[in-house]
Amino acid sequence: MSGTGNDFIVIDSFHQTIDIDYAQFARKYCARKVSVGADGVLVLGPGDGAVDFTYRIFNADGTEAEMCGNGARCAAAFAVERSIAGRHMRFKTLAGIVEARVNPEDVSIRMTEPHGLRKDIAITAEGREAVVHHINTGVPHAIWFTSELDNFPVDAVGRAVRTHPFFSPSGTNVDFVQVMESGGIRVRTYERGVEAETLACGTGAVASAIVSHATGRVAASPVRVSMPGGVLTIDFTCMDGDYSDVWLTGEVSFVYTGTLVL
Repeated sequence: MSGTGNDFIVIDSFHQTIDIDYAQFARKYCARKVSVGADGVLVLGPGDGAVDFTYRIFNADGTEAEMCGNGARCAAAFAVERSIAGRHMRFKTLAGIVEARVNPEDVSIRMTEPHGLRKDIAITAEGREAVVHHINTGVPHAIWFTSELDNFPVDAVGRAVRTHPFFSPSGTNVDFVQVMESGGIRVRTYERGVEAETLACGTGAVASAIVSHATGRVAASPVRVSMPGGVLTIDFTCMDGDYSDVWLTGEVSFVYTGTLVL
């Protein structure tokens, strides 16, 4: 499946339990050009009564992530397709419970509440000095504003920031953001776990929109976020600097269905 350019191998462990080493599976089958190829693996399993199902995500390097926004949108569409849940649903992630709506043209998810906003962190990466900002939108994100997004060395600088001592030991995703005159933003993301730039990142789009608002760069919700893989829309409520009721909306597509013989 693809969620605005983020692509995933999605596994139904809801109807039939599939007990495998998902970390090893992700490392093997997410490898591009030599296997299926994907940004990560999504696994849907049974819920506990309070939610429709559980949702786990494994990055391409085998690490398990707390949350992935575009992955969660894909999971919601998959759940409807497989009759796991209705079009309005709740599911459990390591970051908390996520609410989702599968609409006729797109999928919306209500994110776990962002936290840990820290502004004005001075760092040096790849010989470049910058003031970045940090927030957790289910997973940690560092936001680096630039006016030269098209030519920015995202992989080199992103890798340096992702492993910067300030963000140790867990590291961080890194979003490079350009504010547009229209009031929207453009974003390119270096993803922890993929260890490369991806075409889109849902939690990164949310982090970029909220930090852009918190630093006075965009005026209000909703924020239109253009990424290489497409456009995402972020809606939120802000009261006295606290952000809540955050929704991420964008398209989802089914690429193909197949069977892997392990």
